[in-house]
Amino acid sequence: MTAMGKVPVALNSHAAPFAIRSERASDVAAREALLDACFGANRSLRTCQRLRDGRMPAEGLAFSATRGGSLVATVRLWHVGVGGRPALVLGPLAVDPACQKLGVGAALVGHALAAAKARGHGAVILLGDAPYYARFGFSVAKTGKLSLPGPFECGRLLALELREGALAGVSGLIVPAGRTSPHGMPRSAARTRKLAARAA
Repeated sequence: MTAMGKVPVALNSHAAPFAIRSERASDVAAREALLDACFGANRSLRTCQRLRDGRMPAEGLAFSATRGGSLVATVRLWHVGVGGRPALVLGPLAVDPACQKLGVGAALVGHALAAAKARGHGAVILLGDAPYYARFGFSVAKTGKLSLPGPFECGRLLALELREGALAGVSGLIVPAGRTSPHGMPRSAARTRKLAARAA
């Protein structure tokens, strides 16, 4: 699959087909509402958000899944530095509760990884459920000596090499990289962190 265009995907005999395409500016409001519904109003306080704040997604690696003209899932990949090497971090992945367990999320992740590989990226890291992401090849094999800028469970820090040896021997703190956003930190993130600081 490529990163461009719209890819129709059939789920199963009981589910309407959906399409995967590159994210559009018109998706933003629906995407943010979906992320709030899936992760809650305090999602901006999550550790991996510190790798995304004030940054733009990697070029060509922000995707939406639509069904009947409505956005039902989203995923984006972001540039990070891993022990001095370039990599991507995947997330957040969000799927409308009404479309969960239909294969939408798996199709979206598979599409995103194929697009990242086609663009020449060497590795993808994420913080997530190991049994779910194992189907794509993610594991803790390359992350034992890596850390994040905040609390996390070691067994949930996973990596996938898109190019053999891309993460060989890496260690240290995973840090944000890539283009900075012209809008700076998202307003919701800034507001949530301000409220959290006042409550501390």
